Amino acid sequence: MSNHRLDEIDRRILAELQDDGRMTNVELAKRVGISAPPCLRRVRTLEEQGFIRGYHADVDPRALGFEVQVFAMVGLQRQAEADLSAFEERCRSWPLVRECHMLNGEVDFILKCVAPDLSTFQTFLTSELLTADNVGSVKTSLVIRGAKDAPGVPFDVLEERLSQPA
Repeated sequence: MSNHRLDEIDRRILAELQDDGRMTNVELAKRVGISAPPCLRRVRTLEEQGFIRGYHADVDPRALGFEVQVFAMVGLQRQAEADLSAFEERCRSWPLVRECHMLNGEVDFILKCVAPDLSTFQTFLTSELLTADNVGSVKTSLVIRGAKDAPGVPFDVLEERLSQPA
């Protein structure tokens, strides 16, 4: 990440795009109060600097037949950096694993997995995850329902913090 300093307009651009990444540059410029050419330059700079990592559609997994969502808490036998990196790389190769986060505490990693059905997840669990090199333990929790799934960051909290005197 660059040490590019974000001003209020940059933060407004990011907040607007986080809410609706499909809007046109003209609409975005109008919402943040600048003309279209400098808005486009700012967006490109934010992309180049790594503040914008990409643009994605928010698809409904269940509508596409992915009825099962599971969180898997994974404990590794060894936690040397090479072992941690190897496990992360392995997770990137598993299509059912949608998120992988290394944690501090009793669990080394938490994985967010999706599958069309319980049988598919169980096959992944027993033939891939549990048999992966260095995996010592796996505990799973099946998601019953989600109450919140907000992408990105809360820009209102950021703006409030920035408005406080130093």
